[in-house]
Amino acid sequence: MQIPIMSVQAQPRDAASWTALARRLETAGYDALLVADHPGTAASPFVALAAAAAVTERLGVGSYVSHAGVREPLLLASDVATLDLVSGGRARLALGAGHTPAEWEMLGGTRPDVAGRVRRFRAVAEACRALLAGETVTLDGPEARAREARLTGPRPVQHRVPFTFGGGNTALLRWAGAHADVVGLSGLGRTLSDGHTHEARWNGEDIDQQVSLIEQGAAARAAAPAREALIQVAEITDDAEAAAHRIAARFQCAAADVLASPYVWVGTVKEIAAAMAEHRRRWGITRYVVREAHLDAADRVRAHLAGATR
Repeated sequence: MQIPIMSVQAQPRDAASWTALARRLETAGYDALLVADHPGTAASPFVALAAAAAVTERLGVGSYVSHAGVREPLLLASDVATLDLVSGGRARLALGAGHTPAEWEMLGGTRPDVAGRVRRFRAVAEACRALLAGETVTLDGPEARAREARLTGPRPVQHRVPFTFGGGNTALLRWAGAHADVVGLSGLGRTLSDGHTHEARWNGEDIDQQVSLIEQGAAARAAAPAREALIQVAEITDDAEAAAHRIAARFQCAAADVLASPYVWVGTVKEIAAAMAEHRRRWGITRYVVREAHLDAADRVRAHLAGATR
């Protein structure tokens, strides 16, 4: 089996452990170090990533994902371009529509409805990508405003900064099929009443529909975007069935969905590898993002896959 591309999403706790993590990931051959974007409750992604870039040479660096609901296109493009400069061309742009009401409220706003968040995402994504490409951008709202905005310096080192869409909205999955390099699927459904957590959307038929939307959007392209899954739970165990029932009770879903989901690694490393092969076959998933808490499990899975391909 071809080894999937794997990246790690993490948050800095202190300088020493953060730089040690970056070096560890580079040495182990991970694709990128990624940082979530939740203003007020998580690290500033581009500051953290610049620190990681300073102690590595090959490791990709990017947010996962930047919050289009509160990030302004010119400021975001400037952050990405600066990160690309200081990393020697290793930055990625990843963007989602946002979901947590408090992140709008703390900035004096109100979370828009779904349609409003979709419109804002498209305006920000298209403007940011145009700015990174050297274009001049004017936006006349109401979702976003800019007047002859341009990014004259710093310019990105890369000719084209890779772009990832993260989310599950129907309209945006079609849009991402037409425009993204990577579509990051998270298995997260409706935002729950606490404003932070989500329903688990792990049913295989739901994922079938999401992939179909991506492919519809990509119909005019030579190839559809790569597909990536965010691992929500990883448990290496000799009793996958029992673990799946525990996880299903926690996420209020079916154990069968847990066992088949690309968002959960459960079982022996051999069983997990077999599941990943099925994810590739059924949904075209060739990339995974794991959180730091699951890094040891990811190391074991990657070691197994590397041995199996020799």
